[in-house]
Amino acid sequence: MRHIYLFSIALLLFISSFASAQGPSYRAMLASIYSEQTEIHEYWVSEKLDGVRGHWDGEALWSRGGHRISSPEWFTEGWPGMAMDGELWIAHESFDAVSGIVRSTRADDEEWQRVKFMIFDLPGHGGTFSQRVEAMEAIDDYRIPWLQPIAQFRVGDAAELDARLEALVAAGGEGLMLHHQDALYRSGRSQDLLKYKLHDDAEARVVGYTEGKGKYSGLVGALVVERKDGRRFRLGSGLSDEERASPPPVGSWVTYRYNGYTSTGLPRFARFVRIRKEMHEMAGGDSHESPD
Repeated sequence: MRHIYLFSIALLLFISSFASAQGPSYRAMLASIYSEQTEIHEYWVSEKLDGVRGHWDGEALWSRGGHRISSPEWFTEGWPGMAMDGELWIAHESFDAVSGIVRSTRADDEEWQRVKFMIFDLPGHGGTFSQRVEAMEAIDDYRIPWLQPIAQFRVGDAAELDARLEALVAAGGEGLMLHHQDALYRSGRSQDLLKYKLHDDAEARVVGYTEGKGKYSGLVGALVVERKDGRRFRLGSGLSDEERASPPPVGSWVTYRYNGYTSTGLPRFARFVRIRKEMHEMAGGDSHESPD
């Protein structure tokens, strides 16, 4: 009986430590797609940063998938005790760099000095988004250079929004986010939070390959990928010669870019962008979606 008791205690401790390693129970607010019918004047607009989404629970920094991020102690020292959603970011077109830094289990002080935590929401605030914008602006008073709120601004109409998007993309940016002024923070997909990009991105899991032909003979012709709904299609465009010679492994997740859908519901002009290494690792080697 004593052995059973001790085993039960050990099992409970193991489960507890595993749950702690996976992080707090937390479901992020996720964006829907912007449409031209949106009442622009009711929304705050900000840049959609192509970084790694993070969640600060007041004590520790977590990935969207619930994994503890191994940042140096100085990085989060003096941060507010309130929950904050943000993007771990370096600069435009630097996703691979920040992803590698954040995924590392050993925090490199020198590398982390390049990273900023750009705050875009306060999940536990309880007020409308306009009230949360005011609260986020006050975070500047902490005078921590690498802890900053993302700039929120207004536009007058759809034409101004389009001009902002085009200028941002020309400068190397990814897109814009629109957040309704009266929205409360709610977990899951929301029509109060919208993303607007010149193209769409999504993720799919590699399930196989096709054989290359012609100049790609002996290499991979295309990746066979599967969406979360089970639909499969091929990704050939966008693969470099190096990636064709050593393709993302079966079971890994990749990001692809596309322009709308075909009549059968598959992505139009789908092209490979990159392997989503953090999704691959969170899935045990087998997750937008990225910052939304």
